[in-house]
Amino acid sequence: MAMTRRATLAGISAGLLLLGCSVGAPTKSEPRPESVPVSAASADATTTAEAIGLLRGGTAFVNQTSYRSDVDIASQITSLSHTDNVHKRLTAKVTAPGGVIDIRMIDDEVYMKTSLFRGVGDGWTVLDPARVPSDFALSFAPGKNDSGGSGRLIDAIVTARADGPEISGTIDATRIAAGNGISFRPGPGGVFPDSARRHTFRASLDTEGRLVSFLMPEASGLPNASLRYSDFGTTVTVARPPGAIAAPDALYPQLGLGEGK
Repeated sequence: MAMTRRATLAGISAGLLLLGCSVGAPTKSEPRPESVPVSAASADATTTAEAIGLLRGGTAFVNQTSYRSDVDIASQITSLSHTDNVHKRLTAKVTAPGGVIDIRMIDDEVYMKTSLFRGVGDGWTVLDPARVPSDFALSFAPGKNDSGGSGRLIDAIVTARADGPEISGTIDATRIAAGNGISFRPGPGGVFPDSARRHTFRASLDTEGRLVSFLMPEASGLPNASLRYSDFGTTVTVARPPGAIAAPDALYPQLGLGEGK
């Protein structure tokens, strides 16, 4: 596996932490493909647009009902969240090498407990959302409320084709913007493998057209990564943690850096 074995925590958004993995040294450039006839290119563009439309439609549930999202990167960092944007409730747990992060959101209140950051302590803290880095804003507002981060993945798709409820194609991993869910960091020298720009993916919709899985297999320097949605419509109950204190100043600069202890 060409990636470094240390998966890193990269940031926080909509109650979930961005999960990032560093990748290894770049691979050799691949030969340029032969030119594609205009008619074929046009057909491929249409096919891709239709498939992307299905994926975007498949994430409409984010603003309509409660759901569970699971993210896994290289079996090193995992997250589990239960989100209800309609009633403004969220619970999330991120497990990473060295510790666990718990997050609870109730209306505009954000609570976090973690042992991964320096100078923060191990108890529950109350965050000031205005002090969280903008890329990782904690909010139930549309566009910032998908705890799985599917929109950023869809935005990075290069080619796609639908076969019934199954959608497959290629994604440019270097274009996956910062935010919650799946993301990758370049390896030494700040360079991605060439193949990262044409990384394969496959996604599945359920019988109601909802996105239930988005998978990126391990290949050419990138680790395997998966996003899954389930438990649609399940009640999300969140309790305010007793004894929570204001988050210390030391916490906020670390939310976007992911260095940990």
